[in-house]
Amino acid sequence: MTIAVADIQKLRQMTGAGMMKAKEALEEANGDLEKAQEILRVKGMASADKKADRAAGAGMIGSYVHGGRIGVLVEVACETDFVVKTEDFQELVEELSLHIAAMNPSYVKRDEVPEDVKAKEMSLFEEEVKESGKPAEHAGKIVEGKLDKWMSGICLLEQPYYKDDKLTIEDLVKQTIGKLGENIVVRRFVRIELGGE
Repeated sequence: MTIAVADIQKLRQMTGAGMMKAKEALEEANGDLEKAQEILRVKGMASADKKADRAAGAGMIGSYVHGGRIGVLVEVACETDFVVKTEDFQELVEELSLHIAAMNPSYVKRDEVPEDVKAKEMSLFEEEVKESGKPAEHAGKIVEGKLDKWMSGICLLEQPYYKDDKLTIEDLVKQTIGKLGENIVVRRFVRIELGGE
């Protein structure tokens, strides 16, 4: 099948993929742009997983202030200064700042949630399930499910992206890793709200 140059350019604009990768994805998808976009997304995620162990010694701190009432600082690391200067990396940092301001996560990832905080939530869920009258043999699974949902709501990487709830923030980071070819790590963030604690 011959792939039109216009389709390759359109796919490149949609995804940021290189010329050859866009052409290969279109060939694999028999010219279907939507399917090719999905192929590139999946390959980008797989590529990101392979890069996860590489050291991220460069990076930048992004900031965002919303209406003088909410402020965000986020530290995002990558492997080289070259990538820090790319538009894709800077856009990711900006999107993370906006997302944190809008969605108010508490932690970057699950393993940062303190055990005492988890235990407190778990006891609240156990009490809630007990009062609901659900059968005791199902209580453990219900509590685990509630705890899992709560954790994904407070951990930045697991939250649905505020612009596209089909993507998590982790997916967004992995897509950028796939485009740029370097490991990217969200190290930490702080969100300050006027009048907050």
